[in-house]
Amino acid sequence: MHVLLVEDDALVGSGIQSALEVEAFAVDRVATVAEAEAAMAALTTDLVVLDIGLPDGDGLALLRDWRAAGRRVPVLLLTARDAVVDRVTGLSAGGDDYLLKPFDLDELLARVKALLRRAAGFAAPVLTHGTIAFDPAGREVWRDGVAIDLTRRETALLERLLYAGASVVTNDQLKDSLYGFDAEIEGNALSVHIHNLRRKLGRDVVETVRGVGYRLGPERTDTPR
Repeated sequence: MHVLLVEDDALVGSGIQSALEVEAFAVDRVATVAEAEAAMAALTTDLVVLDIGLPDGDGLALLRDWRAAGRRVPVLLLTARDAVVDRVTGLSAGGDDYLLKPFDLDELLARVKALLRRAAGFAAPVLTHGTIAFDPAGREVWRDGVAIDLTRRETALLERLLYAGASVVTNDQLKDSLYGFDAEIEGNALSVHIHNLRRKLGRDVVETVRGVGYRLGPERTDTPR
């Protein structure tokens, strides 16, 4: 899954980025309103972590612009403003959650994962699709109750498809979720990850939509072969 991190404090931003990457998120970090606007236009992100106070503008004004433009990506607001009115203003501007500085990185990670589950319509902490189950917190995958060993990229790919449900995810969207904006990607890298995921979880787990991208295959109650 891809996170766009908008934070101008280099130390705070570096800590958040490292924590997210340890949890297998692809992260692009920017420090200004202008950079955030450019990043949002250039890539597909699954969630934004947005600092309200930015050097070239107001993060809440940026958020209002995104919402007015129809951007529905979940947004976790970061701020040192602790008054109730500030929290109300942030949520009213279109924020999905609010975290006060200073904060614990474990709490930030938990809120990020909860927002992604909520956006995808999952209430339970473990995501399921037929015989396949995925725990975003522990990064563990099971098929018919048996643990399956996936690589970091394979796990991120499965997670992105699970959150998309029946929707098609384009090649570019998958690459953004797995690698981020500036990563150098080998031409067949995505195809290799898809092949390996099918080999480990069943050939029908990922369905190719020719000329568009990929989506989850039909839910099965028997063990895929």
